Amino acid sequence: MTKDPQAKKHLGQHWLEDQASLQRICEAGELDTNDTVVEIGPGKGALTEYLVQDAKRVIAIEYDNFLANTLLKRFEADNLVVVNEDCLVFDYSSLPAGYKVIANIPYYLTSNLLRVLSENPNPPKTIVLLIQQEVAERVAARPGDMSILAVTVQYYYEAELDILVSADKFNPAPKVDSQVVILRRRSKKLFGNIDQQKLFNIVKAGFSQKRKKIKTSLATGLGLEKEKVLEYLSKAGVSPDCRPQELSIEDWFKIYKQIES
Repeated sequence: MTKDPQAKKHLGQHWLEDQASLQRICEAGELDTNDTVVEIGPGKGALTEYLVQDAKRVIAIEYDNFLANTLLKRFEADNLVVVNEDCLVFDYSSLPAGYKVIANIPYYLTSNLLRVLSENPNPPKTIVLLIQQEVAERVAARPGDMSILAVTVQYYYEAELDILVSADKFNPAPKVDSQVVILRRRSKKLFGNIDQQKLFNIVKAGFSQKRKKIKTSLATGLGLEKEKVLEYLSKAGVSPDCRPQELSIEDWFKIYKQIES
């Protein structure tokens, strides 16, 4: 008999046991029989059980060696592949174009994983993640509550919040509630041929002092004279007294165009 695995705190493991929530996460991916799905941190396989029923192929990336070794023994599924590896260094370019990522991930992975997936040369078409509620809200934020994370993710994906999952639906229960966020890859780039690194450098500079007005944080973050920054902002149609969290992605692009012109 296979030993039932215990959650490891240092890996941020919390097993979701609510069947209705698991089913909804799977449904949110809008799977069909041609889809390749990547599940990150499958754990004991509660979500995997739903994914293997609906997808053509499921690639489960599990960092925990014990879980990776036992996961295949729990299923009789020819379409399941288990990879014992770090999801942040996995070769996503080896996957077919248009694959999807559906997962209940450890909270600490969220920002780095979203960056890796968003900026990958072979990005997923759809990402469905169950993550900390506060972070899900940050990812899907609108002007007024934007962050570097929101700008980065929404540059590549349209973001939508889905169901809330309370802490008591997990074992062991985390300290906070979780929420599903759905990310759909934009069919075409938001803007034309731009230097994305320079754009994100400007965004990073703007958020370097997020409690300061944009005129101050940009001047400090980019090492520019404040008068020059005021000129750029005026031409971009952005108020110099705005805070960075108030700006839309389009506002950042207008600022980028002025600085790079």
